[in-house]
Amino acid sequence: MELCLDMAMRRSPQLDPSAELALVERCRSNDAEAFAQIIDRYQGRLFGFVKRMVADPEDAADLTQEAFIRAYQAIGRFDGRSSVRTWLFRIAHNLCIDRARRNERRLAETRLDAAFDDAEELQVSDERWDPERWVIEEELRQVIESAISTMSAKLKSVLLLHDKEDMSYEEISAALEIPVGTVKSRLFLARLHVQKAVSPYIDGGAT
Repeated sequence: MELCLDMAMRRSPQLDPSAELALVERCRSNDAEAFAQIIDRYQGRLFGFVKRMVADPEDAADLTQEAFIRAYQAIGRFDGRSSVRTWLFRIAHNLCIDRARRNERRLAETRLDAAFDDAEELQVSDERWDPERWVIEEELRQVIESAISTMSAKLKSVLLLHDKEDMSYEEISAALEIPVGTVKSRLFLARLHVQKAVSPYIDGGAT
């Protein structure tokens, strides 16, 4: 299962946290340049997470910007019990959940339309340009992505933070403010969801 997930989700390398405390202290002194450094270090990772959560790139960009705005406004209350990365992902996750609750029906319709559009485009591209083996792997990757996109936000956020951001159970627990046991159970359910989606392809390839 983890090998299948890695086809669709590359792990991001860990960032060096050694300078974070100094940056936070500078931010508390209204040093805009210090906060700009935080943005530079994390905006790509945060945007990647949010885009997978909400699907629409424009909405993802807006929510990522909003997450940094809220972080800047709340930097004085950052207590250092978690890393800056964990804190930022918690803010972004909460924004994504709020948006999903407000726009649940519209979001579901948008994802369904996008899934059909992507499938049509991939069929044309695969037939014209790509070797058979690449086509099979790309189809499997799309099945995985589709399975991830249809998960509930609660399952998806745990899966992305663990398998893409390489966060530990404890870090995810802090980011989402849920017990470690809940993190583990949601991760199990998320992987089971993906496994059910890909098993027809795997079983079919084995026969």
